[in-house]
Amino acid sequence: MAQKLKTDWILFTTIVVMVFFGLVMLYSASSVMAQLKFGSSWHFFERQLAWMAVAITGMMLLKRTHYRTLQNPAVAFAAMGVALILLLVVYFADGAHHRWLRMGPLGLQPSELAKPAMVIFLAFFVTLRARAINTRHTLLPAAMAVGLVAVGVAVADLGTAVVLVATVAVVFFVAGLESRYCLIALAAAAAGMVFFVASKPYRLARIVHYADPSYKLVDRIDPQGRLKTYLNQSLTSRDTSYQAEQSKIAVGAGGPLGLGLMQGKQKLLYLPEAHTDFIYAVVSEELGLIGAVLVLAGFLVILWRGLRATVRMPDDFGRYLALGITTMLVVQAFMNISVVLGMMPTKGIPLPLISSGGSSLVSTLASLGILMNVSEHAG
Repeated sequence: MAQKLKTDWILFTTIVVMVFFGLVMLYSASSVMAQLKFGSSWHFFERQLAWMAVAITGMMLLKRTHYRTLQNPAVAFAAMGVALILLLVVYFADGAHHRWLRMGPLGLQPSELAKPAMVIFLAFFVTLRARAINTRHTLLPAAMAVGLVAVGVAVADLGTAVVLVATVAVVFFVAGLESRYCLIALAAAAAGMVFFVASKPYRLARIVHYADPSYKLVDRIDPQGRLKTYLNQSLTSRDTSYQAEQSKIAVGAGGPLGLGLMQGKQKLLYLPEAHTDFIYAVVSEELGLIGAVLVLAGFLVILWRGLRATVRMPDDFGRYLALGITTMLVVQAFMNISVVLGMMPTKGIPLPLISSGGSSLVSTLASLGILMNVSEHAG
């Protein structure tokens, strides 16, 4: 008789609470902007609610689907193939930003869908080649697959590309990748990041202003001012510190207990992207240190349950699947929080489960549905 599986109620409850908490905070952060732009303070809330219904349905279906169903070359390669095709299509369909596939009122962000696709492929491939992880027959195909997806994502969304590469690095390291190959991969990733940062004036401006806000070092290195001229080519680079400064004001204004739900001031057209990339600043302002710590605790619970499943899994595929999903979500969350707190340069990347964004929510909950199924089999 098959053993009846038990739901990981700690993980499940944490996810559900964070999703509904995110919906409440999204309304608080977006209602004023929505009223001004769309004539209804419920615009972003209603749109997120619709996406949430789709995302939770997908999560529950994947939670009930045995994770080993994904351990299939057809599934793994199809997932990567679809991700690559969508990234190619969006490059031409969205000529300005290379981010969005528009279908009437709906928008799809292929870079978000590339994340679970990459994790599934990665778990399958590393499991398949576990005994020969340090051979060229493993490393070259892996480098090609990861490189294609990472480059396709980095063209428009460098933050998500960093999340993908960090996930790949953790999985391969745990799988036993030798230190020399780790160093080579690190050097290649660093070179790629430098290229993509330098290729966009606004990206380079964010890095430069974060490291050298008064441009003293820049003036010393480039007295002719050519670098400044390049940085100012983009309107978005004129005041690269504005978002970070407004975010820190919001966090500081919250104090220990916060100003109260819906009582925040920085979301009133001071803090750009208050309901997306900087929603953690709104949480900190309105719910204070307590609210900010509770959100952080939620991601720590996901990290705990994900690592617990990783350690307890009896097979490599489940182990790498849990590790990949956990790494992907936690790295993205801590990147977003670090940006809001001024610990990293500004980078447009949503806070999983909390920020507005349908593609992000569907991708995140689909991944967590898989993680919950893995956790149920972890014993």
